[in-house]
This record gives sequence, structure tokens and C-alpha cells, in this order.
Amino acid sequence: MRSNGDIEQLYREHGYLVLRRARQVLGDEQEARDVLQELFTSLLHRPGQYQGRSQAITFLYSATTHLCLNRLRNGRTRLKLVEEVMAPRLSEVELPRAERLAEARSLLSRLPEELREVAVYYYFDEMTHEEIAGVMDCSRRHVGNLLERVREQVLRLGGASGKERS
Repeated sequence: MRSNGDIEQLYREHGYLVLRRARQVLGDEQEARDVLQELFTSLLHRPGQYQGRSQAITFLYSATTHLCLNRLRNGRTRLKLVEEVMAPRLSEVELPRAERLAEARSLLSRLPEELREVAVYYYFDEMTHEEIAGVMDCSRRHVGNLLERVREQVLRLGGASGKERS
């Protein structure tokens, strides 16, 4: 980014995508609008964040996801997300719904940030390994390794019944 005009243009062209992504991850209109404002304010103050190594939309998607994950980690919204979206998709063991939600809530909060991020992309967004690699700026192999670590940690940390679904 070279100027405020470039950032304004980026906002006009892609702001709605940032807002849609934030709504999707956070499930809350006001929180999503806060993320939109935070992202573009940050770019105005530190335009060098976007270094042009990827397409602008890829950068915005990744930056939005990171901001949302930070909010989830630090706030009440994480619990709402787990209950409504993540629990049914992250659960790899057969448990009644209430227990599954509590288990997923606990597991998500205990995963390291990098694993939590890849879990959101894979289970929540249903992205392919290649798509995740593009957003995380890493190889597909690394994505596969991260997802394997997610599965291992879910099974290790979960400890519920240990039975895999068929």
C-alpha cells in the first residue's frame, strides 16, 4: 500500500467481503463491523502490513480471520461459535449434543493458535488443503501435518469416550 487512497480503494472494492467473513466467523453483526473498522484502521496506520506477496483479497481474508480468531480467543463470542458451529464439526466422538458442545468448547480453547486457525479453516469454512495453504502462506503438506496434529490433540485432550464415529 502506498497511500491512503490505495487503502480507500481497497475498502470500496473489498470491504463488504471483510464484513461478510467477519460475520461468518463471529456470528455477530456489531463484532463483525468492529473487525472491519479495526482492519482498515490498522492499514491506515501501518500500510506496510500488506507487502504484496499475495493478492490483496488473500491478505484481507487472512487478516480478517486472524482478527476474528483473536476476538474469539479473548471474548465471549468463542463460546457462542463453539455451541452453534464448531462443536458439531469438530466432534470426532459419539456424545450427546450437550456433552459434545462442552467437549468442543474445552478442546478449542486448549488448542495452540496455529492449530485453532487451521481447524477453523478446515472444519468451519470447509476449505481444501490447497485453499488453506494459500491463506496461511504455507505448503499443502504443512496443512496436512497441522490437521493431523489437530486430530491428535483432539483425541488426546478430548479423552471422552475415545470412540471414532463410523
